[in-house]
Amino acid sequence: MPEREEELIRSRRDKLQRIREKGIDPYPTRFPRTHTTRLAAELLLNLEASDGEGGRTSAVSVAGRVITSRIMGKAAFLDLRDGVGKIQLHLRRDVLGDDYDLVRDLDLGDFLGVHGPVFRTRTGEATIEVEQLTILSKSMHPLPEKWHGLRDVEQRYRQRYADLISNPEVAQVFVQRSQIINSIRGFLNRRGFVEVDTPVLVPIAAGAFAKPFVTHHHTLDEQLYLRIATELYLKRLIVGGFDKVYELGKVFRNEGMDQDHNPEFTTLESYEAYADYNDVMQMVEEMVSTAALETLGSCQVQFGEETIDLTPPWKRLSLRDEILKRGNIDIEEYNTAASLEARARELGLEVRAEGSWGRLVDKLLSLLVEPQLMQPTFMVDYPDEMSPLAKPKAGMPGYAERFEAYAAGMEFANAYTELNDPDLQRERLLGQEEMRRLYQDDEVERLDEDFLVSLGLGMPPTGGLGVGIDRLVMLLTGQTSIRDVLLFPQMRSLK
Repeated sequence: MPEREEELIRSRRDKLQRIREKGIDPYPTRFPRTHTTRLAAELLLNLEASDGEGGRTSAVSVAGRVITSRIMGKAAFLDLRDGVGKIQLHLRRDVLGDDYDLVRDLDLGDFLGVHGPVFRTRTGEATIEVEQLTILSKSMHPLPEKWHGLRDVEQRYRQRYADLISNPEVAQVFVQRSQIINSIRGFLNRRGFVEVDTPVLVPIAAGAFAKPFVTHHHTLDEQLYLRIATELYLKRLIVGGFDKVYELGKVFRNEGMDQDHNPEFTTLESYEAYADYNDVMQMVEEMVSTAALETLGSCQVQFGEETIDLTPPWKRLSLRDEILKRGNIDIEEYNTAASLEARARELGLEVRAEGSWGRLVDKLLSLLVEPQLMQPTFMVDYPDEMSPLAKPKAGMPGYAERFEAYAAGMEFANAYTELNDPDLQRERLLGQEEMRRLYQDDEVERLDEDFLVSLGLGMPPTGGLGVGIDRLVMLLTGQTSIRDVLLFPQMRSLK
């Protein structure tokens, strides 16, 4: 710890001791707050609207953190910030008497409760004339960078609490995140969906292409996994008689971290009986545009220099056509892993030889097409090798009724008409297990025998959807890194 910081902490401890010697508890249990800073200021505005300027409101009780301090002998001005704003405090010895002596033992970062009327100073600032002063929590460390702002990005992620104190505008992103999630819940609830919970600890990590986190249950003496998706349990509920279900929750994938990926992230998965991927496409564009309107007041969102218009309908593009258009590669002509890899390398693209053909197609999509999709777009009709849980597309052998939704150059949703033929589903999953063996690939889809048993009882035609909530929040709030929409992103431990 730097010597200057140690000195500041010692000074705060000395002040803490003086406060206690006065018989004051610096950490009381509660404070009877009557107004937020915003409501206190509004109270003054309402008074001025009816009586004109120059008046004082009735006394209010406000609490918050001290963020600036200007002490001038027998008077002091402090700025107090709470969860919705800030307000100025005016403290005077002739009003507070001996309690004014507490001012010299206050520091930036301390929490105070104050009681008194609100008035407007000659400079036009709404201010509380403090008649009663209560210390609520003594801050033992100086605020980040003396309140000039915590700028070290990694430190901001590691110490989000300090980031929120130093950069209060950051909190607005997370307020909007909450509003977006509430909007999505309301949208689905109004459409008759039932929100459910499914297991986080699972015996088979299935429902997506991902490497799982592994754990052990001591009582059962069994190896378990943190779920990588909620899909197979939700489809069991469709089999069981639910017509519309959804789950909002965390999933976990043991993968790398970058601006679009975090090992734990929030997803929405929904399943609707008697619907197909066309119905789901319409629902997605309505749901996302509704969330934008309810949260931001507009379907147009700013993402860097781009203005993205989420107003339905969105573009629909063919995966095969787009890779051919943007990369001069016809995936039907190069229909083996070896030929597709050779063609990609011929064009100067970096691809890995150990991937299956479907993996290579996905890589080409990421390299050639995804970065170009700034406006909301549905990429439709994926090869069935890439979509083992999706229903085949009629009239297009080798393709599945699947789409992914893109905007701002990133994918944020994946959906398909669910495969409900139990024999074909078993065949597909056995093929995935063979690819797992051939390519030593831990991320291919796994065979879940109980899920296949459930399909054998009969599942109606179903449209399924998965939305990456974190990426959707990135899109709607204009953030370019997933870490900026996660309160506590995963970080490498400090040694």
